[in-house]
Amino acid sequence: MLTKLKQKIQQMLTAEAQAAHKIGLTPNMLSAIGLALSLFSAMAYVMAQNPQNQPLLLLLAVILLLTSGFCDALDGVLARTYQQTSVFGGFFDSLLDRYADAAVYAGVIIGGLCDPIWGLIALAGSLLVSYSRARAEAAGIKMESIGVAERAERMIILAAASIFAIFWPQILNIGTLNIGIIVLAVLSNFTVLQRAVHVYRVLKKKEN
Repeated sequence: MLTKLKQKIQQMLTAEAQAAHKIGLTPNMLSAIGLALSLFSAMAYVMAQNPQNQPLLLLLAVILLLTSGFCDALDGVLARTYQQTSVFGGFFDSLLDRYADAAVYAGVIIGGLCDPIWGLIALAGSLLVSYSRARAEAAGIKMESIGVAERAERMIILAAASIFAIFWPQILNIGTLNIGIIVLAVLSNFTVLQRAVHVYRVLKKKEN
């Protein structure tokens, strides 16, 4: 859904890519840094179970999460700008993204910031969104921009829910972050359904 916006943002990151290249960073290194930032974000969510420091830790978690997303966007720009793209690089980036997503959701769940069941549903949906794309593209079906909750959208929803939780911990006696996780659970699994339908229609057309 935000694919076009993401592409425009990536086009604006040329200067940052040049700076990263000058200090010796490679796309794979940026992917690894993005994973590390996600792990720190997950730790912040876990520690946010302490009500006394929760606002500060939620803010820290959001900053780390969004910085991780920035690294995820920058590694692709760096790879294309300096002709460092490779099949392994794409595989490595995608693999680390899955670990990053799983870590952040696990952090929210372990931190007691959401209902564990909804957290697991959101986590499963997040991983299946990526898996459905990988399987479809392995079959030669383009999947980019298909679905309402790709990775960028999911990160924004979680970040927004976390920020709202700083100022309004509860809405209608329901944890604000829990509401965000429920939204993510619904939208991510709906995205999987959208992609399944898309693959079915494309394959049906090919058969005809």
